[in-house]
Amino acid sequence: MHSPLRAIRRLILFVLWTLLLMVPQSVLVRFRPKSAYVRKIPKSYHRIATRILGLDVKVRGQISRDRPTLFVCNHLSYMDIPVLGSLIEGSFVAKTEVGTWPGFGTLARLQRTVFVNRAKRSSSVEQADSMIGRLRDGDNLILFPEGTSSDGNRTLPFKSALFAVASIEINGQPLTVQPVTISCTHLDGIPIGRWLRPIYAWYGDMELPGHIWEMTGVGKLRIQVQFHAPMTVRDVGSRKALANACWQKISQGLSAANAGRTLPRPGASGSNPTSPGTGTDGRPAIA
Repeated sequence: MHSPLRAIRRLILFVLWTLLLMVPQSVLVRFRPKSAYVRKIPKSYHRIATRILGLDVKVRGQISRDRPTLFVCNHLSYMDIPVLGSLIEGSFVAKTEVGTWPGFGTLARLQRTVFVNRAKRSSSVEQADSMIGRLRDGDNLILFPEGTSSDGNRTLPFKSALFAVASIEINGQPLTVQPVTISCTHLDGIPIGRWLRPIYAWYGDMELPGHIWEMTGVGKLRIQVQFHAPMTVRDVGSRKALANACWQKISQGLSAANAGRTLPRPGASGSNPTSPGTGTDGRPAIA
C-alpha cells in the first residue's frame, strides 16, 4: 500500500544524505581523483541510500576480487545504480544523455561515470579508449549491455559492441568479466509477480517523477543480486561469444529469481534459456 508520508520522509532523507556526501566527493574528484576515497565514498553513499529508500539488497554468489573487473548486468531501473553501487567499488558506463539529466547527471559525474554516445559510431574508438584507460588504471566498470531498462520479466538482447574492451589484457592476463543478475523479488517479505515488478522496474514511457513517488511510498522491496562465475574472452573465444555467454547466465538467473528457485547446476538438463528475442524501447536509459 502506498503511503504519501513514507514517500515524503524517504525523499527528504535521501536528498539530505546526498547533499552531505556531495561536498567531500566533489572536492576529491576535482583535486585528488586518484585517492582511494573517490571509490569508497560512493559505495558508502549508495549503501545508506538503499536503506533510506526501503531497498533490502540480498546478495548471492561471490563478487569478483580481481581488479579491474568488468561487471555486466541486466537493467531494470535507475535504482540499479544505488543497488550495485552499494556492493561494488566501481564506475558505471552510461549513455551521454544521462549526463544531462537534472540531479542524476551530477551524481553520475561524481561517481566518475564513463559516458558513451552509442548513436555516434565515429566516436566508438575514442569511447572504447576511455573505458580501456579506466580499466588499465585499475578501475572496475559496470555495464548494462541491454542498452535500456526492461520490465524485469525477461532479459533483452545484449549489444555486443562494448564487449570489445574485454579483449584487453591487464599485466598479461585477460580482463575478468563477471555477469550479474539483478531482480526485484519481494514486497514486505511477500513474493511479487510480473504485475507488481513495475513498482521497481522503470521502462517504456513511464514518467520518472511519478515512478519515484510511487516506489518510495510502498513498503520494503527486496532486490536480489546474483554474482555469477567470472569469465574472460579467452574462455569463450570472442567478444560476441562472451556477450552471448553473459546473456545466458544473466537470463537464466533472472528466470530463476522470478520463479523463486535457485539456479540449476551447470550443465543440468534444461538449464540453458532460449536465445534472446527482439525487443524495442526507445526511451533513454542509464546505459
